[in-house]
Amino acid sequence: MIMSTQQSICLSVIAYLCGTTLFAAGASGLNRDEFSDAYAQNEVDAPVTLMPREGVPDEDVYQYRATAPQEAVVEEGAARYLETEFLLKRGVETYGWLDVGIGANNWGAAWNGPITFNDRAWQGQMNQLYLVNERILDEDGLSWGGRVDLLYGTDFLFTVAAGLDAYRTYPDPVGLSGPRWASSRYYGLAMPQLYGELGSQSLNVKFGHFYTLIGYEVVPAIGNFFYTHAYTMQYGEPFTHTGVLGTWVPNDQLTIIGGITNGWDNWDNGLQTGRTIANPGYANFNSNASFLGAITFSSSDGSQALTIANSSGNQLAAESFVVPNQAFVGNLSITSIVYSNEFTDKLTYVYQSDFGYQAYAGGDDPFFYETQGQQPSSAYWYGVNQYLFYNFSDVLIGGLRLEWFRDNNGTRVQYGLRDGSPELGGFAGNFWAMTWGLNYLIGDNLVIRPELRYDWFSQDQGNAAQGVGLPFGRLAGGLGTESDQFYGGCDIVWQF
Repeated sequence: MIMSTQQSICLSVIAYLCGTTLFAAGASGLNRDEFSDAYAQNEVDAPVTLMPREGVPDEDVYQYRATAPQEAVVEEGAARYLETEFLLKRGVETYGWLDVGIGANNWGAAWNGPITFNDRAWQGQMNQLYLVNERILDEDGLSWGGRVDLLYGTDFLFTVAAGLDAYRTYPDPVGLSGPRWASSRYYGLAMPQLYGELGSQSLNVKFGHFYTLIGYEVVPAIGNFFYTHAYTMQYGEPFTHTGVLGTWVPNDQLTIIGGITNGWDNWDNGLQTGRTIANPGYANFNSNASFLGAITFSSSDGSQALTIANSSGNQLAAESFVVPNQAFVGNLSITSIVYSNEFTDKLTYVYQSDFGYQAYAGGDDPFFYETQGQQPSSAYWYGVNQYLFYNFSDVLIGGLRLEWFRDNNGTRVQYGLRDGSPELGGFAGNFWAMTWGLNYLIGDNLVIRPELRYDWFSQDQGNAAQGVGLPFGRLAGGLGTESDQFYGGCDIVWQF
């Protein structure tokens, strides 16, 4: 494992702090069993868990996409060394995790192509040092709750939002011009969630900054089976929103969520951030208010669940080619379908499909690549993911992910997003990927996740004619050289 001095120092400090925490927790003599009865959140079976491992809080798997927050019974989950008797008596849960890993591609390229979170080849990454403080709503009756998440590590770049976490100002009103809390080009701090809640688990309102309802894979490392992510999650979906969401759970089989947000990955920024709108005639051009909602149907035995989620509203779409100090605004919409089925106690199947659209994605760029029959300057993307998980034993689980992602206009997938990575994008065409992985559980707190992945890309002829290059391999003259890639990686996730 090749690590920088800064990474080594950081990991040493983390190890010291974690060791101190363990010592303190052991010395305190805190017995979690004393509080388990009081703070187990459900007296009935939870709905189907979209996580093949036990002991992961449902809110870190679902991210409020499929059900109201439901904490796993504490004695069945990971030991939490940060919790105190004082906070537990007040219903406040404190926990976190450390995710470190390494991965590489077969071409010897310094970057793993379009793979984002673990994007650096043969360089160890501390992806997440994650801390959660939350108070979960009571099952019945009026109560208050909330949650705050802090993420430090290389994954911070993909969870920062415009405003509090990152700048989005002139001369770059469309993209992020720089994270606010970066400690280096690779490491930094993000606050992906900060919200309050009022109500009960069956009927409540959430307000603040929170993870999206869209999709299947999530940001928290403990909520995913694989180390790498699917293209749909990396490029096709929002990560966070700021706004208000209402949740209604009329019965065990139905959950309805709906509300208003300020668009994709925004803390507090509006549309006009330094440049004027190039198309003021567009409907509601001066507002980025968006609808966000989801509906989930679960079978009576909890073995199956179907979630349909949608986000739709105006967003800055593209800078003007003709007038550099202007930017276009257009509707940005996405619909996601997730279906899960526990066929047996050992075998689980998950299906996901996404369809996304953005108006004015090409602005007035004369070279914008469009598919015949589309609305002018619009962009489309869609994909299908399928997952199969098998529990070989109580400590060993196997997983397979098959995915297809169509970047219809070359507006979503990029080679690299981090400073120093090749600034290449515009890969209009089809991306396929097949990922094999294992989860090896060591006790309740540690999981090792090795995986192998094969990606390949079919380039549209129109895109090839623009000389954008290919998404994989070494760079030659600023362009990628390969249409496929083998990747291997492994990470370790320790909960505390």
